[in-house]
Amino acid sequence: MDENYYNPFFFHIYVEEEIAEHPRVKQILARFMKAEIVYIRHYKDVFCRRRQDYEEQHHAQNLILAKKTGSLIYQGAPVCQNFGNTYFYYTSCMMNCIYDCEYCYLKGMYPSANIVIFVNIEDIFEELHRMLSEHPVYLCVSYDTDLLAFETMTGYVREWEHFVLEENKRSTYPLKIEIRTKSANVKLFDDLIPDKNIIYAFTLSPQQITKQYEHNTPSLLQRVRCVADAVKKGFPVRLCFDPMIYCPDWEKEYHEMLELVTKEVPMDQIFDVSVGSFRVSQDYLKKMRKNEPYSAVVQFPFQNDGGVYHYGKELTEQMERFLIRQLLEYVPEEKIFRWES
Repeated sequence: MDENYYNPFFFHIYVEEEIAEHPRVKQILARFMKAEIVYIRHYKDVFCRRRQDYEEQHHAQNLILAKKTGSLIYQGAPVCQNFGNTYFYYTSCMMNCIYDCEYCYLKGMYPSANIVIFVNIEDIFEELHRMLSEHPVYLCVSYDTDLLAFETMTGYVREWEHFVLEENKRSTYPLKIEIRTKSANVKLFDDLIPDKNIIYAFTLSPQQITKQYEHNTPSLLQRVRCVADAVKKGFPVRLCFDPMIYCPDWEKEYHEMLELVTKEVPMDQIFDVSVGSFRVSQDYLKKMRKNEPYSAVVQFPFQNDGGVYHYGKELTEQMERFLIRQLLEYVPEEKIFRWES
């Protein structure tokens, strides 16, 4: 677990009966000797129960170990950036996160705040191998969780690293993955191998936004120093100023954030940069507002365009162009990607 976040949770661990003897299940259970183990038929029997209190659960999350079935790899969502990649996909090795960001779309996507780990990651690898015989793949593997924050428990980042390195030696077409994170565990990068096809994407927000809305996450300074360390060790790092969150003094906050980033990070060695203001599907926002009734960031009077809520064209343009203008002093334009609806 991320060393920057103390997690007293997992008093109960639910395990699907079918995978009870899976080696990965045994490895994970060995880390939580005091937890009560409950065997279940299917993870949805617990995860999809009615009338769950998402916020209450997030303060005392339980863990569910399951087997992923059905579709294992999905087309990238329209609200996500593809960074110029035609064959853009994502996959979920896990669902939910130890971090508690008020604006997180997972609060509108899932009925439960409990964490699900799919232990059969090898099945995802097999499906990817078949896809790579037909075309290249750009795959986001950490959208529905934060894999780096869980690395000491699951080892999934290393599993992905090994797969990418080996698969690109044998497949007809190349595989490139993105691992998105708000983690700041510098030590993890001591044991990982830099590779051009494994991009570590760090989401960065002004400290005021981090403090007010990104509960339990490492501070901006901690993340920035982790970024700097990873870059200096040769890892491809993407800086994600996405989502940009509006606050009354947003210009000052984002200017000060960028001053800190450019002071600590060798910007000429950054892989690329992502810029995008907050946007979310209308179905997700409805549930998010129910789960976060007092959150200023979620209760903002957004505009709805084609089923996607956002700040509105004028404010969106103002915020994103403000940040991009400052970024251009440090990063060439071709390395700055802006989400376009």
